[in-house]
Amino acid sequence: MSTFRKAIAASLSFALAGTAFASPALAQGRSDAVAPSLTLKAAKSQHRAVTFAAAPAQMAGTLVLPLTGEADLATRASALSDAERDAIARALKAAEFDYKGQGSLSLRGIGGWDRIHVVSTGTDMSPAAIQKLGVMAGRALMKDKGPLTVMAGGLPAEAVAELATGMGIGEYRSDLYQAKARDAAAMAGTVIVGDTAGAARALYEGRGKALVEAMAFARDLSNEPANVIYPESFVERTRAAFAGVPGVSIEALDVPAMERLGMGSILGSGRGSARPPRMLIVRYTGRGASSAGPVVLAGKGITFDSGGISIKNSGGMGDMKFDMSGAASVVGAVLALSKSRAPVDVVAIAALSENMPDGNAVRPADVLQAMNGKTIEIISTDAEGRLVLADAVAYADAKLNPAAIVDMATLTGSIVTALGDDYAGMFSRHDPLATQLLQAGEASGDDLWRMPLHASYAEDTKSTIADIKNSGASGAGAGAGAHFIGAFVKPETPWAHIDIAGMAWGGASDVKAAGSTGYGVRLLEAFVRNFQPVPKIAAAD
Repeated sequence: MSTFRKAIAASLSFALAGTAFASPALAQGRSDAVAPSLTLKAAKSQHRAVTFAAAPAQMAGTLVLPLTGEADLATRASALSDAERDAIARALKAAEFDYKGQGSLSLRGIGGWDRIHVVSTGTDMSPAAIQKLGVMAGRALMKDKGPLTVMAGGLPAEAVAELATGMGIGEYRSDLYQAKARDAAAMAGTVIVGDTAGAARALYEGRGKALVEAMAFARDLSNEPANVIYPESFVERTRAAFAGVPGVSIEALDVPAMERLGMGSILGSGRGSARPPRMLIVRYTGRGASSAGPVVLAGKGITFDSGGISIKNSGGMGDMKFDMSGAASVVGAVLALSKSRAPVDVVAIAALSENMPDGNAVRPADVLQAMNGKTIEIISTDAEGRLVLADAVAYADAKLNPAAIVDMATLTGSIVTALGDDYAGMFSRHDPLATQLLQAGEASGDDLWRMPLHASYAEDTKSTIADIKNSGASGAGAGAGAHFIGAFVKPETPWAHIDIAGMAWGGASDVKAAGSTGYGVRLLEAFVRNFQPVPKIAAAD
């Protein structure tokens, strides 16, 4: 080892051992280490109870009618009276209802129903399209408190189950801290009526229900303020969510454990916060899982991102509570897989930290050392997500013998410029892995667009004093960020990076509810469930 390398190693080891978390209160584990937090509230169910039946239990409340054309009214709504069906038909004709798109029309004053909500299934009957239809219906009806009946006669069981799943996802809203928060438990249930009720129930209870619950869990984590969800409380919430689920093991690496492993990158990212970082590892091994090694899902978990010393503008900084959405989604995906007893071997790694400025915070021009020994020059302390992921993917590669690693992060604003809020950007050195992810995106409705990993990104992240720098010089910020993370994964390990900065939160429009969208839970659940091992062949950027 050169004299320079020895000096760097010694200084970095000293930093890890002595200055990363020098607060006496934190070192002693005292509760006065940080300001008091808002009292944690128990998460409430965000969706109605769902049952399936061959005939409606009552003809009151809200009725949902999914139609593909005029002829469906006679068969799908056969339980209605002739007068009710005629009134619906007249209203649809008067409104020039479009059966080809995914439109909707709410009708009142027909029979004993409070509302009849007609939705068009359109010509696309794929699972993702039907689930989206359910999401839109669920969102439209979330304020209706009475019983909800869905007449789905004639629809295949798979479509009925997807419709129920979508409605459960669409009903979600986060209002725990409002004086008049909705109490979903006090609301009447949803009855799905149809000739395939038995088969649809089995499909929904076998997979759909777990997806609804996992989506709500991930969105709750992301929607919570940063004085409620921080690294330690994220771990607590996760342990509670997985309590009693078979096949699951949970480990949370604290600061001393990460110091022993040499995780200087994540430790450096959290030095400015009174909340110490955690590396959360959740493993689920289902019966019949492949012996090829686990699929590892690594998520960026910055529970609040002020930018650190490279501080952000105040406008929009509050949205940085969502900067842990990648971590929420990878844990949510494993929750869905484990609750549905999927025959898979999967690990979620949530790299949890808070990026704050204080006298102990990492500075621009500092050098950190990641678990795999690579040194990192800090150009911007606001490029911290890649720092926590560097240690997460290095740990996965060194300790877990992964069949594949997929990391997910709200990493860059440049991916939003490139793709807006319609697609997440996916980068990979391995074509077979990228193909499987694109297929999972199409099947789940969490859309992906593959982006290039150009050789120039390696040049952009070259440092004059370290192995790599954490921010590139070019305008291709998303690509440079992806390359940086990939530098901490062995070239032969199948790896992909998904930048969800444009997808993780937003305003209310169709499937994108205000606040956290839960993007990535369905994508990763579908990807892992259908994963086929990928050859471990070194691939250059």
